Amino acid sequence: MTRLVVLDIVGLTPRLLAHMPRLRAVADRGFQAPLGTVLPAVTCSVQSTFLTGETPAGHGIVGNGWYFRELGEVFLWRQHNGLVGGEKIWDALRKRRPGSTVANVCWWYAMGADVDWTITPRPIYHADGRKDPDCYTFPPSLHDAFDTFPLFTYWGPGAGLASSKWICEAATKVMAVHDPDLTLVYVPHLDYDLQRFGPSAPQAVAAAVELDAILGPLLDAAFARDATVVVLSEYGITDVSRPVDINRVLRSEGLLTVYTQAGMEYLDPWTSRAFAVADHQIAHVYVRSPRDVAEVAKICAAVPGVDQVLDAAGQAPYGIDHPRSGELVLISEPDAWFTYYYWLDDAAAPDFARNVEIHRKPGYDPAELFFDPAAPAAAKRRAGMALARKKLGMRYSMNVVGLDAGARSVRGSHGRLPSSPDDAPVLLCSSPDAARSSIAATEVKDFLLDLAT
Repeated sequence: MTRLVVLDIVGLTPRLLAHMPRLRAVADRGFQAPLGTVLPAVTCSVQSTFLTGETPAGHGIVGNGWYFRELGEVFLWRQHNGLVGGEKIWDALRKRRPGSTVANVCWWYAMGADVDWTITPRPIYHADGRKDPDCYTFPPSLHDAFDTFPLFTYWGPGAGLASSKWICEAATKVMAVHDPDLTLVYVPHLDYDLQRFGPSAPQAVAAAVELDAILGPLLDAAFARDATVVVLSEYGITDVSRPVDINRVLRSEGLLTVYTQAGMEYLDPWTSRAFAVADHQIAHVYVRSPRDVAEVAKICAAVPGVDQVLDAAGQAPYGIDHPRSGELVLISEPDAWFTYYYWLDDAAAPDFARNVEIHRKPGYDPAELFFDPAAPAAAKRRAGMALARKKLGMRYSMNVVGLDAGARSVRGSHGRLPSSPDDAPVLLCSSPDAARSSIAATEVKDFLLDLAT
């Protein structure tokens, strides 16, 4: 049996690979091929396709989050593997080769996955509201083998290289101590500055160079075990300049409603005739009554920055026609992306809007990657005061995220199907015998199984 190490280097494209000699050496041993993605080209959907061979219509992960109709709530970034339908790669591997062992290092939906070793970010949420960095491991005894996971470099204004370095070092240690047959490693570093500054900015090249350096020891460890290495990416990030406030449009049309508490407005999904769950360049629009679908589609199609409006029939060719999907799925124009913002006056924005709160916001918010661009120095001072309160054991709120100023600062996004092969996902493999001229995301599972067995 071949040991297999699979690196999901989010945002990797041929354009960036040109600046990454350690990764190019993987292809020099074997081959490089274009990798097709799925719609939406976002982390949770694409990873689930890699691991099941299904489109979102099959595995049900229609985005990084969706409206849970049975609960009446929008949730993003859930973690339970039970949400993912279809046969998982580890189950298929054990059918082919009983007794095979699998490690999951930070791929999404790790909680409850039937693998032998799991490491995934999991903060400690204290009863007094404090949040401390930590990770979840299975088995639990694995937890104390690692230093504290650097959560605040994994996402937020401080997101940077430290989290990816920690992940690479953790994966190297798991391989050395436990010797899994299949090791899955998620490396997020390219996601940060490419969204902040765009893939055409010099910061994108700098991020690729520094990531390549920290991948070196992990690759060396994999090859020292005589493992086959596969490197793949979920999507390419493209240059954007326009946020599209789709929920504000729906509210202005009388379709989206809010309720108010303590002077703050909250999305009311129970009474809204239509609202959107924004997810980068894709937005699921949930329409309560079938009678309103055509009207809402017409309104959305007229919004500047909206490229396509897919009803149920239009979703089917893309493989996103699933009960969790919105009655409509919007695709932005190439230089645009969707905000979740639904308030019309910043004074009425909920307090979580100005914080890094990925689980409370009813949509994805890349403005969390910045200290408020309208007043970054003041935002950093607020962060410092909040950290001081935290150290004293007091309640605190970071309050560092800009609203419209933050959204206007975003220069990179993803979610659409790629229009250029230079900015599309890529697959590298160290085995020349497995060479392919191209590979689809839905073919990755079987490709990996053939390599491993």
